[in-house]
Amino acid sequence: MWHLTRRTLLAGAAVMAGDAALAQSAPPARVKGPLVWLDLDQKELDDAYDQSVYAPNQRQITGRYVTNSEAVRARIGAPKRLAYGSTPIEGLDLYAARTPNAPVQVFIHGGAWRAGLAKDYATPAEMFVEAGAHFAVLDFNNVIETNGDLMPMARQVRSAVAWVCKNAAGFGGDPNRVYVSGHSSGGHLAGVVLATDWSKDFGLPRDAVKGVVCCSGMFDLKPVRLSKRGEYVKFTDEMEQALSAQRHLDNINTPVTLVYGTLETPEFQRQSRDFVAALQAAGKPVRVVVAPGYNHFEVNETLASPYGFFGRAVLEQMKLKPA
Repeated sequence: MWHLTRRTLLAGAAVMAGDAALAQSAPPARVKGPLVWLDLDQKELDDAYDQSVYAPNQRQITGRYVTNSEAVRARIGAPKRLAYGSTPIEGLDLYAARTPNAPVQVFIHGGAWRAGLAKDYATPAEMFVEAGAHFAVLDFNNVIETNGDLMPMARQVRSAVAWVCKNAAGFGGDPNRVYVSGHSSGGHLAGVVLATDWSKDFGLPRDAVKGVVCCSGMFDLKPVRLSKRGEYVKFTDEMEQALSAQRHLDNINTPVTLVYGTLETPEFQRQSRDFVAALQAAGKPVRVVVAPGYNHFEVNETLASPYGFFGRAVLEQMKLKPA
């Protein structure tokens, strides 16, 4: 037989009070607004281009980018700072391989186009150096500094990659083995690099870049333009067209790998899937790597591991083996 006691009465009251508090704090049901893009209304589209909505551990992981970069520099030494342009920001951090004529991996960091510095993306350097490759991390102006214009950023990134191709031999690199990777908005810029006509714009062979890995990128800017990112990026029709890699498939003749996590926002996953489908339909060399259970920031951390989804994809493309 069950007996009521003061303890059970108090426990029951606490449970009911907790349930009431939960009920009071539950968000009200939201009425879906007019569709803005595919099946998404404005709030859903805004959330789909805001990684913090889908990655509650964003601050912890991006904090690790910084501390892990510091730890890597403590182990392998500071990078060489090389200028690819005339302004102070137009430089790259080079973590040099120990072997001569080594391949070069150029990394383009993310940050929603408005944040990030090369020094905070050094974590993968140790893996590349140990595998026998140079690791170069680019710096470039962010979109806040360019008053909302993405075109200067795209020009800088393209110029930096061209500089590496033309000057690799000078720092012990193999100009015939230059590869590029990028994550998030850097994945978008890696797509821009992928769709560059190197012979027309830089006087280089069309296959100057031997491979590109785009992690968690954006390849058609139309939905991005419709999202709240349009509040700080001053999109134009010209910008949208020029910097949407998916619209320049004819320029692509470089092998590309697309990497993304299953816990990324639905739009970031769709962007990669649609780009893969477009590349396949056009007969372009493409493969896709899906990281189950990884969000947008977690999948970027896997670049530092030869057994991680991102890191393995890059090493395989470069035909390198883990140290």
